[in-house]
Amino acid sequence: MPGRALIAVAVLAALAASSSIAAVQDTPKLDYDYFKTRVEPIFLSKRPDHARCYVCHVESNNAFHLERLAAGAQSWTEEQSRRNFEMISILVNPGDPDTSRLLLHPLAPEGGGDVFHSGGRQFSSKRDPAWRALAAWVNGATLASPKK
Repeated sequence: MPGRALIAVAVLAALAASSSIAAVQDTPKLDYDYFKTRVEPIFLSKRPDHARCYVCHVESNNAFHLERLAAGAQSWTEEQSRRNFEMISILVNPGDPDTSRLLLHPLAPEGGGDVFHSGGRQFSSKRDPAWRALAAWVNGATLASPKK
């Protein structure tokens, strides 16, 4: 009898391990080129009735901090974009936009977002094209991916 229990525990452990491996293999990789081309511009875009994300987050002392643009620059250098990518990647759960802080924090509560964001509600709903671009990146979109 104890042998059967030990075998059952071993089988359950093997199943749990294989499920974990499958979950890791199914997790999409965040694409840097998509980020640089489609995500970073969102942070510089002026949205009606809102400041650009950059205005608050270049000076921020929180998890979402953007690199400072050089005087007169309209975009980040390659090195700055790489640092932005690394920092912002921490704020997402690849393959799960609905639990990623980057997407929830600026989303209106009525649309499924966080209760508070001092920068206001950048996105009123998940139908917002910029929100959808962020979600696509979190879901593993690449520049070669077909647009949805």
